[in-house]
Amino acid sequence: MAQSAAQPARSPQPSRSSRGRVIAVWILQILAGVAFLAAGGSKLAGAQAMVDTFQKVGLGQWFRYVTGLLEVAGAIGLFLPKFSFYGAVLLATVMVGAVFTHLVILGGSPAQAGALLIITGVIAYLRRPTQR
Repeated sequence: MAQSAAQPARSPQPSRSSRGRVIAVWILQILAGVAFLAAGGSKLAGAQAMVDTFQKVGLGQWFRYVTGLLEVAGAIGLFLPKFSFYGAVLLATVMVGAVFTHLVILGGSPAQAGALLIITGVIAYLRRPTQR
């Protein structure tokens, strides 16, 4: 029997795997967003550990404020679907700088910054704009 003209065609249901992918990327975005809000907030609030770290970097405390603002802005971007790709790219770029700084200036393990770089890179890849 043919579909009547008054009854609209059904839109295809998203597959189970695509729903799982959306849920997974949202979980990554929320976790990364919270982490970057905390890290950026501590930089902006002047937590002593952040002040000491940026003193060792040697660029001045203005760089701590810039880094904190970038982290908070990127984190907010992760929570907004329209801007999640751009927030992830911004944060991945900041994390490239953090890994480099750990390896060249600060010493210590860059594992945490490296993990956040991977997570934000995955988010950027999964949220990349598509042509329609």
